[in-house]
Amino acid sequence: MKFSERHQPKSTLSGSIILSHPSLLDPNFVKTIVFLSAHSQEQGTLGVILNRPMGRKLSDLDSSFIGKPFGNTPVYEGGPVEKEKLIIAAWEWLASPSSFKLYFGIDMEKAEGLQAGNPSVKIACFVGHSGWSPGQLEHELNEDAWIVSALDKELFAQLEDKQVVWRNVVGSVSDELRFLADAPENPELN
Repeated sequence: MKFSERHQPKSTLSGSIILSHPSLLDPNFVKTIVFLSAHSQEQGTLGVILNRPMGRKLSDLDSSFIGKPFGNTPVYEGGPVEKEKLIIAAWEWLASPSSFKLYFGIDMEKAEGLQAGNPSVKIACFVGHSGWSPGQLEHELNEDAWIVSALDKELFAQLEDKQVVWRNVVGSVSDELRFLADAPENPELN
């Protein structure tokens, strides 16, 4: 049975995550977890890679943020598209571990206002984004390049540990995927 049959996508994947299949070798998406902020058959798909922290803060990329409230905001590689653009996202978790409010592509003033109103609001910045033209992601899902999953609070807490979190999440889908996710990068070194 194909993975796409076991994990049938809903009509829109907005708010979902997709996990790269262990066999996906595209260097832009090897061992990635991508949050899909927008998805439609007509418009295509927009998302950001969640598990590629750059090890830098906003003030490292733009000195005007040194000493400012968001200077220490972590920066992630969002994807291979428009790498010269910075996307700011804010979210707050609700009562359910998989329910959250997302504010995507906001400006710093909006982020400041959200955090002032609720200190539990988290902020992150993404350099670039991931995008698919209409039908492209659906084709890749049918080819089993991706596994559709739900986002939860526990996953978000582990994102700094980029490949461990991918291996754990992909491995939790099935025994077969656990085996593939745990395989060494170079089997000859095993």
